[in-house]
Amino acid sequence: MSEAITIIRTDETTHGAYRADVEGADQQAELTWKARGEARIADHTFTPPAARGKGIAEQLVMAMLEDAKEQGFTIVPQCPYVAALFRKHPAWAPYLAEIES
Repeated sequence: MSEAITIIRTDETTHGAYRADVEGADQQAELTWKARGEARIADHTFTPPAARGKGIAEQLVMAMLEDAKEQGFTIVPQCPYVAALFRKHPAWAPYLAEIES
């Protein structure tokens, strides 16, 4: 059961985020990333406890995936939540990047 959210994108070239205000919470939900070459490392997701289980974090990941499709970057799912979604959606494989440390 996803509730409609407005996603705010920030892109500072080397890093950025997808954020959304959530009703009844003082903090925003967020997905943060860092750039590495042609990839973006999805390194952290957070949803305020009062808003968990509503599909908000998944909507943030979907926004990043849509940007990857439009802008041509790939995603390194460093965050466990993002990695789990990539495993759940094998069709996302073309947008999956592997980066050597």
